[in-house]
Amino acid sequence: MTPIINVIIPAFNEEDSIEHVIKEIPDIVSEVIVVSNNSTDNTESVAKNAGATVVKEERKGYGYACLKGMEYIASKDIRPHIIVFLDGDYSDYPEELTKVIAPILEDDIDMVIGSRVKHLRESGSMTFPQIFGNWLATGLMKLFFGAKFTDLGPFRAIKYNTLLELDMVDKTYGWTVEMQLKVLKKRYTYTEVPVHYKKRIGVSKVSGTIKGAIFAGVKILSWIFKYSFA
Repeated sequence: MTPIINVIIPAFNEEDSIEHVIKEIPDIVSEVIVVSNNSTDNTESVAKNAGATVVKEERKGYGYACLKGMEYIASKDIRPHIIVFLDGDYSDYPEELTKVIAPILEDDIDMVIGSRVKHLRESGSMTFPQIFGNWLATGLMKLFFGAKFTDLGPFRAIKYNTLLELDMVDKTYGWTVEMQLKVLKKRYTYTEVPVHYKKRIGVSKVSGTIKGAIFAGVKILSWIFKYSFA
């Protein structure tokens, strides 16, 4: 049976990048869902013209956008086998989707993280807050849970049924770490694959601002400590 693969792309004002992302997603994907997170530019029209399904989420927040994408998928008669998340800023390499989903298809792994390893990153593509935050968060997950994560990378794939079982709730910056922590707590299988990473088009809404970096850091740490003492 050919697996049904859906891609969810949260996007806020990504009119300059979103077409590139959509066009480079492999043809094995059944549907690309761009969630416009209250965009005020032409993100929605550009995404539609590029062939994506566009849904709207007016409440600002990465988690809100991801949950809206899941809500759309749940409304359909035919559900996917695999959900892939990636960013709309063209910092990921969409063609590497085949590499990210391979452990699910070949080894029945539940979740795969695309790890932005140093030797595959373009210089300057990750800010210091991102690098430090990844180091701290994955280090704490290793300390408290024996986890083997090296990254909180947004480019990731997960079995649809596994994603539903995680009962995701975070609305903002903690979405990625919540998913990884719940996979650990529920003892689902996971792995990482190294992926390339480049400078994004435009300015990051999280790591590109002091406020965003602080809020993201606080949210990530709060999830880790919550599960460490639960």
